[in-house]
Amino acid sequence: MALKERGAQATTAMPLTEHLRELRSRLVKSGIAIALGMVLGWVYYAELFAWLSAPFMGAVEDAREQGREVTLALTGVADPFVLQMQVAAVAGLVLSAPVWLYQLWRFVTPGLHGHERRWALGFVAVAAPLFFGGVFLAYTVLPLGLEVLLGFTPENVENIVSVDRYLSFFLRTVIVFGVGFLVPLLLVLLNFAGVLTGKRLISWWRWIIVCIILFSAIATPTGDPINLLLLAGPILILVAIAVGICVLNDRRRARRARSEPDYSELDDDETSPLDDQA
Repeated sequence: MALKERGAQATTAMPLTEHLRELRSRLVKSGIAIALGMVLGWVYYAELFAWLSAPFMGAVEDAREQGREVTLALTGVADPFVLQMQVAAVAGLVLSAPVWLYQLWRFVTPGLHGHERRWALGFVAVAAPLFFGGVFLAYTVLPLGLEVLLGFTPENVENIVSVDRYLSFFLRTVIVFGVGFLVPLLLVLLNFAGVLTGKRLISWWRWIIVCIILFSAIATPTGDPINLLLLAGPILILVAIAVGICVLNDRRRARRARSEPDYSELDDDETSPLDDQA
């Protein structure tokens, strides 16, 4: 039977050339989807740039009410074209995310077991709302951060902000907020993999709070207490929910371990006892 099982596994195993061919196919499909998304980003560039610059424009209006001039400017001859290419590239990656995530999923799943596929599907389904929740929070907090930062401009000084620097600042803030919301999901993933237990996470609660506050202080645009709490508060709530899920999973795992027989003390060549009640 062992030889038959090994033979069946050998026949179902995919050779290296097939893996490379499948990888090429997945990459081509993902590239086409990204290119189509970039075309849409190029066509709707004006609307996308208006959405990206809306937080900055709100800060500009507040600065003008206080008698300060703040300008969003392009400083190079080729900068308008480069800016439109950058916005189109970001739009292509975001709009095509369902396609290239699906292609990545299809490439990875043949190497996973059935229960691992179910876990991965659940994590992917939860990761997207969490990430976009962080992005939404960043978009809400960003105008407040910009108002504080631009408020340090001295009197009789005009603040000219380069568009590429603002765009990199915007993307960094949004991505950091989105990744921060994925930390609780990572804890649950480590627990399901048997790396961390809920009891150990509870014993680390002081360090977890300190790390989240430090992360929020570094990630927020200004680091002031209000913006810090706007990021740290939701992450702390999500981490508390994640720890609760880990504790419940540990209890479920312990109940299943008690109900199943333990054959770990048997030798490799020793037969396991039969269950007479079966």
